[in-house]
Amino acid sequence: MYKERTFGQKVSLFLKGLAMGGANKVPGVSGGMVAFVMGFYEELIYTFRRINLNAFKLLFNGRFRSFARYTNFQFLVWVMLGSMFSYFSVSLVLDYFLKNYQLYVWAWFFGMIIGSIYYISKDFGDWRLKNIVWLLVGASIGIAISFMSPAKENDNLFFVFICGIIGVSGMTLPGLSGSFILILLGNYVLLLVDSVNVLGGVITSVFSGDFSVLSDPVKIRYLKIIATFTLGSAFGLVSISHFLGFVFKKWKQQVTAVIIGFITGSLGIVWPWKETIYKSNEGIFLLDSKGNKIIENYKRYLPDLQESETLISIGFIVLGIALILAIDYYGHKRKR
Repeated sequence: MYKERTFGQKVSLFLKGLAMGGANKVPGVSGGMVAFVMGFYEELIYTFRRINLNAFKLLFNGRFRSFARYTNFQFLVWVMLGSMFSYFSVSLVLDYFLKNYQLYVWAWFFGMIIGSIYYISKDFGDWRLKNIVWLLVGASIGIAISFMSPAKENDNLFFVFICGIIGVSGMTLPGLSGSFILILLGNYVLLLVDSVNVLGGVITSVFSGDFSVLSDPVKIRYLKIIATFTLGSAFGLVSISHFLGFVFKKWKQQVTAVIIGFITGSLGIVWPWKETIYKSNEGIFLLDSKGNKIIENYKRYLPDLQESETLISIGFIVLGIALILAIDYYGHKRKR
């Protein structure tokens, strides 16, 4: 699987990582699905599987070139750099648009997921009864997750570590939104908003020569939280990838059918026409420890087709579908 990359290929991997990282932060959208659609999902899983005992032996013995070849290190570095960079760039842009143009953003994502379902399923071909059953299983799980109610925020470090394992699943399981799972676990704001913002502020302060932030107990608390979350994510990436590599090798058709079903079921999560329901008591909103409203669930509704906002949203759905079809067309053209 290892191969030397040209400069253009490295830039391409960085941009793919950028897209995947941005998707991972958006509730309802899966970074794994981005990897699946953009054609580097299997290499991603293969690369994570190579982070094992043999890799550490090569590293500790000083065989750095062999370690790089064995782990497909060049691929991993550029994808992960893009993914991490997106948290401080693309993610901020997405946060802005989600705050100010939420309906249109969800409509665009909804269209892209519809296009992705077509993209993945068009070459599947093996629609025997057994695989249809697995597709229905995946769809049922996706629908069930979309209707679950969020829990309360919990900053216990062991729970944060578990959140890292579960949250990173969106990078390895197409259709499963790690961010949405973190909302269900109650820790989305803590882990992907507050902690990331504090980390960015600390890095900026340290590079400007202000080390006083390292003695601030509040910032130290957030740094411990994000460090624990990162460790959980790293552990989850490696362990889940080994499991996925095994099941893909044994039951590739069935697993692909489950993924198609799961992505279809996840459409309920990104349904554009929904309003957020916040927890309240006698008309007063309940807040978490940082003053944020606590999300209880989402109320979905059918759009009014006579409203101009609805027509614009449908246009964004079409745009999302068209984007995936364009990627598909470009991919086939490049292979000729």
